[in-house]
Amino acid sequence: MQLSNYLFFTTTCEQALAFYTQCGLGKVVEVLRYGELDAPLGNEAMRGKIMHSRFEGPGVLFFASDNDDAEPMRGSAHIVMTDSREQTEQLFTRLSQGATVTTSLAIQPWGSYFGKLTDQFGVQWMINCAL
Repeated sequence: MQLSNYLFFTTTCEQALAFYTQCGLGKVVEVLRYGELDAPLGNEAMRGKIMHSRFEGPGVLFFASDNDDAEPMRGSAHIVMTDSREQTEQLFTRLSQGATVTTSLAIQPWGSYFGKLTDQFGVQWMINCAL
């Protein structure tokens, strides 16, 4: 058994996945688009948008798609456990582009180097490095 997140975007899934690839989290390994291979198309405006995708990287696995009726993301966050302070700073800086930082990257009361943000696509990220 493995728990993985599934992210729903309205129409920005492709841009979000490209951004996460640029941030060094991994890459898209599977994609199915609305209107391809007899995939259902309830709304013509969704043609070519991502119906289902799989994103993988070292220690990273999540799924994502576009949904024209998607609700804003809230109440959940990705937490990435990093191996070094340098790796934590790099990833946090990359994900921070266009983001709202809710907890600045710093050593927290529990002793970890930690920061939290909501990225430009509305996805919450927590980056944690146990020191």
